[in-house]
Amino acid sequence: MSASADISPAPAAAVITEPLPDLQLQLLIQLLDQDPRSSLPLTLTLPGGLLHGDVIGHEQWKAEWARSLRQVEGEGANLLAEFPETVDQGVRELRAEEDVNRLPRWIHLRDVTLVAGAMSPVSLPLWRGRLADVSGWALGRPQ
Repeated sequence: MSASADISPAPAAAVITEPLPDLQLQLLIQLLDQDPRSSLPLTLTLPGGLLHGDVIGHEQWKAEWARSLRQVEGEGANLLAEFPETVDQGVRELRAEEDVNRLPRWIHLRDVTLVAGAMSPVSLPLWRGRLADVSGWALGRPQ
């Protein structure tokens, strides 16, 4: 055996890839974040099916989520009401060094209907999803 046959190429460095969110959808969400009262009807295509509802900004979603958590009863219910703001505070601290003009990575909808395969449509008051998981979108809702 020759000496050159014993030399194998070094393995390439591992590269982690993540699907890229649609830039236009990110900019639309960023625009909605500027006015907490704004919303738009939107239909999304996801790997699991079709989702439609009113896309809202992060602050509006957080306020509605906090309101729904306040309706939870039992021990610890008071802690749940503060949870959305606690999460945001932690995220702000982690991103203190990052660019404040970062594009959104999450999408928030209210009055949502999920249609998946042959199952009956599912209605949800609020929904949050990763933008990178959205494969298509359209303004409006199905008729």
